[in-house]
Amino acid sequence: MGKMWSGRFSENASSLLDEFNASLNFDRKLYEYDIRGSLAHAKMLHMQGILSDEEYREIEKGLQQVRREIESGEFVFDISDEDIHMAVEKRLTEIVGDAGKKLHTARSRNDQVALDFRLYVQAHNESIRELILNLLETFTTVASNHTETMLPGMTHLQHAQPINFGYHMMAYASMLKRDYERFESSFERNNLSPIGCAALAGTPHPVDRRMTAKELGFDAPTLNCLDTVSDRDFALEMLFNIATMMMHISRLSEELILWSSSEFGFVTLSDAYSTGSSIMPQKKNPDVPELLRGKTGRTYGNLVSLLTVMKGLPLAYNKDMQEDKEGTFDSVETAEISLTILNEVIKTMRVNEERMEKACKIGHLSATDLADYLVEKCGIPFREAHFITGRAVALAERKGVDLSELDAEELQSIDSRISPDVVEYLSIRHSMNARNSEGGTSTEKTVEQIEKLKSWLKEKRG
Repeated sequence: MGKMWSGRFSENASSLLDEFNASLNFDRKLYEYDIRGSLAHAKMLHMQGILSDEEYREIEKGLQQVRREIESGEFVFDISDEDIHMAVEKRLTEIVGDAGKKLHTARSRNDQVALDFRLYVQAHNESIRELILNLLETFTTVASNHTETMLPGMTHLQHAQPINFGYHMMAYASMLKRDYERFESSFERNNLSPIGCAALAGTPHPVDRRMTAKELGFDAPTLNCLDTVSDRDFALEMLFNIATMMMHISRLSEELILWSSSEFGFVTLSDAYSTGSSIMPQKKNPDVPELLRGKTGRTYGNLVSLLTVMKGLPLAYNKDMQEDKEGTFDSVETAEISLTILNEVIKTMRVNEERMEKACKIGHLSATDLADYLVEKCGIPFREAHFITGRAVALAERKGVDLSELDAEELQSIDSRISPDVVEYLSIRHSMNARNSEGGTSTEKTVEQIEKLKSWLKEKRG
């Protein structure tokens, strides 16, 4: 039998065209969504009197058989079928005969592929959100255990002010929470059903798009059929959300790579998530965060690729849009395994608290505290206090000690207005806890942040 669309053609398609034109090698991933969509469409056609009772029963039974054959590996995928939609329909027709030929009434491959792809994106939106929640729970656990563990906070990768490690973990948790909310917003905005739009202009058949929307778990049908069959915003949003999330993961990965180096030694990654060298037996390489950092680039590429495909397309469907799936499949799979393995890396890493605290004595992290002390306790204008603090740092440098290790007499030699109680203010732990404004690094405020996130997680878990 020729291709289902070959009625107006006098020559058969070349094998080269079959190879170039076909998407079956990758869109077979959509088989479950294609069958679900066809079952809903058949049910609607039956309810509208377009399919008889017997035809509907045969189609439903046949589609279930096709599903079983694909899942068992018995199904024969033939590239000449072009795509998963035609492959399923052809096999259905082989099983049930003429009834199978009626399934495509009131629909086109244009709305069919839009439906299948949207169902795929929506399903994986939910799975990615679940994985984000798992990772957020791990972050809150680690953060809760380290609200008093000192860590040098940095700007420009230079020691800046003392913070606690739990606070640092909550910074990444805040990023991931925003990622979750982006996915959630995209899901809600795009939870609309394309089926029933047909090729581009709707259909003269008496379809019930609201019924199929409800059957498939959508909130409603899409508004405009011309837009619907050519819309890939839902996939672009997924790609953008993944790229942004992977950027956050990459930033954390960069820090894990630095922190696990001999120069930092802040964390030790589990042997289960590290690799060795083929030539240097002493090596322990942070390959997981390195790969996470590297895979971020491919998710950017997938986003830019689809944006480029879509930018010049006239309405409605164009074959260029077949290029929408492989990049999306790749980004989705990359995101899911990245979230899963990062969760395990964070769970199993060891935090080297003493090394972190020792590092807080490098770089004069309490310099801002001395300036604040001079303003608040001594009534000195900030610009003058800044200058005096600079002189104190220079003195510490000459003595080869941290600013926090200078005694009161040494500080008073710089400015007589300084009182003996200054030493307390220069303690790195005091410095950390002094930042007690909302969102700050003090242990008290870090605990507040953790509790707020736990409450949000509980709400999302239902």
